[in-house]
Order: sequence, then structure tokens, then C-alpha cells
Amino acid sequence: MTGGEDRGSPKTPRRRGRPARTEAASGPGARERILEAARTEFAERGYDKTTMRGIARAAGVDAALVHHYFGSKDDVFAAAIEVSFEPALAVPAVLGQGPEGIGERLARVFIGVWENPATRGPMLAVLRSALTHEAAAKVLRTFVLRRLLERVAAELDVPDPRFRAELAASHMIGISILRYVVQVEPLASTDPEEIVRMVAPTLQRYLTEE
Repeated sequence: MTGGEDRGSPKTPRRRGRPARTEAASGPGARERILEAARTEFAERGYDKTTMRGIARAAGVDAALVHHYFGSKDDVFAAAIEVSFEPALAVPAVLGQGPEGIGERLARVFIGVWENPATRGPMLAVLRSALTHEAAAKVLRTFVLRRLLERVAAELDVPDPRFRAELAASHMIGISILRYVVQVEPLASTDPEEIVRMVAPTLQRYLTEE
């Protein structure tokens, strides 16, 4: 000190580069950012190539925070899909006023999920990963079969309703793989309404005819 003047401690130099983690990186919005980043990472890279560190980096948070909210990659994968697409919400739309027209309604709901950009990414993540990783296959079974098709089949007065639901699922998932994942033409560019028109009678037969 000179002349009685207290200049205090020198200021810490401002660091360049990546900003320090703040409360925003671990606050209320962090979980949502992690899920959004996870949906994008899984859709673009598939399950096997997506890492917890990669999700954290995309979300702008520490990897430890991803583990804090979601214990494992399996957990964050399931949560990322669930927050985007809850099949149970589609059940009333599929069941409608009864069995008449159920094939068309199911086709329309299923194709509608794929045509919606907000839900297409998570479904791509599931399909691309389900053939090679059990966690993704489990999500597919849980969200598509158990929560949607089996609940629809339970309302139908036909023999073997669960088997019929699985036949309907195999038909729609096959279309999804060829149209949205492999992008085989002309199916990939066909108008969605034309697809609904063509497949509805087959789904109707699976689900209602004895």
C-alpha cells in the first residue's frame, strides 16, 4: 500500500474459451437440455455410438450431471424416447368409436408419428438401435407393443388379440424401416395418405376378422 490507499486484491483475469459452468448448467432446465441432446445424439449416431460424455457435451453440462439425472445410458435412452412419444395417448384415437375403421386409424396414427419431426428423431433412434442392442429393443417392445398395440388389441373381441397386434406392428414397423430408415423409393417419397389408404385394409383384417 502507498499513500494509505488500499487497492485491494487484484482482479482475477477473465478466462478465454469455454465459459465456466454456472447454475444454468445444472439448474431446472438442465434435465430438459440433456433429454433434447440425447434424442438428437441417439437419432444421429444410434445407440452403440452414443456416449454419456457426448450427450453431456451436446447439452452443455458435465457428464456427472447426466449420471445424476439418469443412472445409465439405458436410462437416458428410455427417458429421451418417453418424453417425446407416449403411445398410450394414441389409444383413444385408434379405438375411436369401435372396430369399424380401426385399421385406417392405426395406420394414420403410426404414420403421423413418423411424419412429425418432433417424434421422428426418437423413433429413428429406436429402430436404428433395436436390431443391435437389447436396451433399444426393450424400448421398442415397451412403447410400441405393450403401451399401444396390446392395449388396442385388448379392446377387440377377436381370437388371439395379442398375436394380431404383433402382426399389425410388424407390418407398420416394416414400412417405417423401408420408408424412413433405409429410404427405399418409391415408398420413401409416397404421399402419407396413399400409404394409409393402401395398408389400412390389411391392418383392419389383422385386428378384426376372425
